[in-house]
Amino acid sequence: MANITAAPACLQCETDIPVPSDAELGDILACRGCGQEHEVLDIAPVVRLDLAPEVEEDWGE
Repeated sequence: MANITAAPACLQCETDIPVPSDAELGDILACRGCGQEHEVLDIAPVVRLDLAPEVEEDWGE
């Protein structure tokens, strides 16, 4: 699987995050430097990431 050439930087530690060429909107990518998860918000013309939402437990309420 190839990576997109321009890797966006982690919003936490600024390490480049490789983006697979088959990445889709909503995919979650983890930073290799700090482990922070990012959500793919846009792919073209430039890959845009935001911090991934934290998963909250659902207690059925």
